[in-house]
Amino acid sequence: MSIELKIIVVTGPESSGKSYLAKLLAEKFRLPLVAEYAREYIGGLERDYVEEDLEAIAVGQYEKLNEIIKSGAAWVIMDTDFLTIKIWGTEKYGKYSVQLKQLSERYPTTHYLCCRPDIPWEYDPQRENPEDRDRLFEIHYRELEKQKCSFDIIEGDFEQRTAMAVRALEKLIH
Repeated sequence: MSIELKIIVVTGPESSGKSYLAKLLAEKFRLPLVAEYAREYIGGLERDYVEEDLEAIAVGQYEKLNEIIKSGAAWVIMDTDFLTIKIWGTEKYGKYSVQLKQLSERYPTTHYLCCRPDIPWEYDPQRENPEDRDRLFEIHYRELEKQKCSFDIIEGDFEQRTAMAVRALEKLIH
């Protein structure tokens, strides 16, 4: 599938400011936002999530992206994407499904903003790795390099990371 839409993904380990930055950037640049569907999906479960839920989460995330594609938007901000689901599945279950890989290839990301977890971890019942964020960041970083993705590292306090992310998008969009 060839799409004209330019996709900016905010990625990184949990509690690294992804959702905050994605929302801020979407508002500042007046771009559509695809929020992290995993949060909505898992929040609606009355049980613990299982491996098969990762595919449902990915499909839900990309159904939201398809709505934006149909709107004719030129740019979109995504709060996480298949990279996060791939790392999540590999870390939790030791594998990443072929179906998820095929779905991810349909929507090439234009640019990633990879958030370093150098801000305080905040408790959330859906978060699982308060002590392991640096290692998970390195996995994200290595995966972006391995796939030869275009990306910027976003780091520092909220003011610094906001400024870095805004500068990165200004270069891409203008």
